[in-house]
Amino acid sequence: QVQVVESGGGLVQAGGSLRLSCAASGSIFRLNDMGWYRQFPGKQRALVETITNGGNPNYADSVKARFTISRDNAKNTVYLQMDSLKPEDTAVYYCNADLQEGITGYSRKIVWGQGTQVTVSS
Repeated sequence: QVQVVESGGGLVQAGGSLRLSCAASGSIFRLNDMGWYRQFPGKQRALVETITNGGNPNYADSVKARFTISRDNAKNTVYLQMDSLKPEDTAVYYCNADLQEGITGYSRKIVWGQGTQVTVSS
């Protein structure tokens, strides 16, 4: 029943910005770490940024100067602000949530979104 849905991807010119959103829904007792990953064609999914429930971030070195992760626990949503985008940022971006579901939070699971395409043109 629990799912996460990404939005905000699209086509942007190099040097531009995008703001990705990821909203978790369903019977959620608690959201723990949430994060963003990306996958290039023919390659494995890789970390972009993650953030703990308390707001502590973890960055990939390749994006730490340009991307900023944040979250709004009241909305069960995590964001990724992407600035100074480069063509090499072109990928499918996936949201990930470590959560506890149900009334008691007894069941803990990792949930992935379906991804949103980000394309940066030269």
